[in-house]
Amino acid sequence: MGANSSSISELPENEYLQKLSGSEPISENDPFWNQLLSFSFTTPTNSADLKLLEEATISVCKSLVEKNPRTGNLGSLIKVFLSRTKELKISAECQNHLFIWQAHNALFIICCLLKVFISRMSEEELQLHFTYEEKAGPSSYGAECEDLIEELLCCLIQLIVEIPLLYPCQHTDSNWWKWLCSWYRGRYSGGVTSALGDITYSISLEAVTTLIVFLSCQLFHKEILRESIIHRYLMHGRCLPYTSRLVKTLLYNFIRQERSPPPGAHVFQQQTDGGGLLYGIASGVATGLWTVFTLGGVGSKASAQLEQCSPLASQSLLLLLVLANLTDAPDTPNPYRQAIMSFKNTQDNTAFSSSNPHAFQINFNSLYTALCEQQKSDQATLLLYMLLHQNSNVRTYVLARTDIENLVLPILEILYHVEERNSHHVYMALIILLILTEDDGFNRSIHEVVLKNITWYAERVLTEISLGSLLILVVIRTIQYNMTRTRDKYLHTNCLAALANMSAQFRSLHQYAAQRIISYTCRHLRRYVYVLDKLYFPHSHCSTLQHCFSTLSDNGEELLSLTCSHILRSYASSLFSLLSKKHNKVLEQATQSLRGSLGSNDSPLPDYAQDLNVIEEVIRMMLEIINSCLTNSLHHNPNLVYALLYKRDLFEQFRTHPSFQDIMQNIDLVISFFSSRLEQAGAELSVERVLEIIKQGAVALPKDRLRKFPELKFKYVEEEQPEEFFIPYVWSLVYSSAVALYWNPRDIQLFTMDSG
Repeated sequence: MGANSSSISELPENEYLQKLSGSEPISENDPFWNQLLSFSFTTPTNSADLKLLEEATISVCKSLVEKNPRTGNLGSLIKVFLSRTKELKISAECQNHLFIWQAHNALFIICCLLKVFISRMSEEELQLHFTYEEKAGPSSYGAECEDLIEELLCCLIQLIVEIPLLYPCQHTDSNWWKWLCSWYRGRYSGGVTSALGDITYSISLEAVTTLIVFLSCQLFHKEILRESIIHRYLMHGRCLPYTSRLVKTLLYNFIRQERSPPPGAHVFQQQTDGGGLLYGIASGVATGLWTVFTLGGVGSKASAQLEQCSPLASQSLLLLLVLANLTDAPDTPNPYRQAIMSFKNTQDNTAFSSSNPHAFQINFNSLYTALCEQQKSDQATLLLYMLLHQNSNVRTYVLARTDIENLVLPILEILYHVEERNSHHVYMALIILLILTEDDGFNRSIHEVVLKNITWYAERVLTEISLGSLLILVVIRTIQYNMTRTRDKYLHTNCLAALANMSAQFRSLHQYAAQRIISYTCRHLRRYVYVLDKLYFPHSHCSTLQHCFSTLSDNGEELLSLTCSHILRSYASSLFSLLSKKHNKVLEQATQSLRGSLGSNDSPLPDYAQDLNVIEEVIRMMLEIINSCLTNSLHHNPNLVYALLYKRDLFEQFRTHPSFQDIMQNIDLVISFFSSRLEQAGAELSVERVLEIIKQGAVALPKDRLRKFPELKFKYVEEEQPEEFFIPYVWSLVYSSAVALYWNPRDIQLFTMDSG
């Protein structure tokens, strides 16, 4: 920093940085600041570059941490930044044309220093660095600077909400912007809009980044911060009135996805001769500033993929998630969460509730489009979850959309590629589906949307399938993956809940979707018999039975022979007869017997024994889903009846099981009814003929013969203290995804590096 540094490696010896971190106080009026804020090196553009910068300047930062309580130079730097921003806002006749550039550079240095300070001290210690008071001299600042932190926070928020990013001359009545436009017209060959758009983009991004850094103290605590000095400033006092404007601006930054300025853009025309101090500062800015927020390593070009992303949109979304998940203050709820919960569509003319002063309006169509397009990122999926769960206006709007497939398909693709996603992303995507399936209108409409050629679904070529059938296929695949790999009880419970919510509205199920519902149920029925056999006869070695289950793979049920089915039938008959006497007591005795065979009552049970209750729960839920469909929409789903009849031998064995007897009544009745009609039609029936008989029989089956069960309906409810999950998750996203921010992983206390 300063005109003499041209590379990161030279920064530790830079005379200006040494003076900043030295033992002498520097007045905010000192000409030194003009030199310090004249960059002439390529500034970091990603976390790797920032790591190099931090490592190169660590000695400078340590020195400043040590000496600042006596010099107050950090406070002086902040006051320089505040003075530059204030003069920009109030002076249309300012003669120094470089305030905005110096403000940006000052903010970059402040952000870098704050990150080091916050990682090395408590908030109380940090506050002391902001309240330096020199006892003598014109630059003293004591009582009047008690709230320097609040002043800086408020200034950052004002920069974010008040600086226009595009076409500033056309979109603001601000006199200083009009003057700045006029000044640039004659000096920038590339056009006033481009020049101002680039620099305002950069300073807006730096302001967002600095706010994230201010809040990053949470990273260095294992426990959730419930009382924080920074939180208090943001939720009270001068910052509070900006709540709705800040949330709205951050949302619009996400919606617009504005690209970062191109690298190498120059604001000032080249001059061959000297231009005095002002030009010296300008040239330093021109050679270094414009690469601050262009992605790519030092001395290297950004990849095509990175060039297409929007650092400001990404960083704004991360800040929004951090703010929305701050814990409530003892005396007031989180105002940023309140704003997210209550904003309305710009087309909604109803009056705002007087109980929420932070409500605002935003274009829902633009928001919906952005949410559909950005679901590949964890943070966009988390935002969608928050809006659907907390904002009833957004939820109502989304459910009313006639192009709901644009939102659902990206969510399904996340679940389909579960192996490539972190567990939190998958969980959020699944909860979004669960929230959507709480609405009967959604459950009906998805079966009316016909999709063509789903290229990312690799198990089978799907040339034409309804959105509803595709959703069923993906959710069942997710359950199957979870049961065999991650074994997360909450994941498969929520998957089954989503299917259960949909089951009464199943319509015209694709033959493959119907087949997967039945075959997945059969897979667990077989697995259940196998586990019972192992529990009751732990020393038996029925090679044929074991062979049946050793051949089970993802689609292993298709490989079982009739011989295996016969053996399963004989085992099921005897086992279920035994179970029907005293179900729980028999299972407990079998478990104790297995422990005894392992040599100790304290020995852990094998996985298959521990899975028994889970398998039983899955079977019960799948049978209820099948029953719900048969009871409410049998005539709409001939393919499901066909698949059920194809596997009827296995289902018939479970009619006497004490846990499934009640739910099996309807399924057994349907199997018997349609089997009888098929027998009457004769042998060697084609698939088409069987389906025709099923369709005719569906009309003839007396509905009053089917037992009525309570409607399957599940509603998502956040667990108590959701912040214990969401705050570490959000900060893990900041740690891994924030633009040009780096924290030493050894310093992180909130989460482990493999969390998520």
